[in-house]
Amino acid sequence: MLRWTVTFIILAIIAGIFGFGGIAAGAASIAKVLFFIFIVLFVISLITGRTKV
Repeated sequence: MLRWTVTFIILAIIAGIFGFGGIAAGAASIAKVLFFIFIVLFVISLITGRTKV
């Protein structure tokens, strides 16, 4: 999931360089959503922790 976040952030930056149009706004919004989902899942994994078998 982090790979998708980085991909959409890079896509948003490249689209922003060529002009702030619909592509840049779409890619930026997708990148924001994926970033916050990743942060929430990361915090949940820190809280729950891993148990060794």
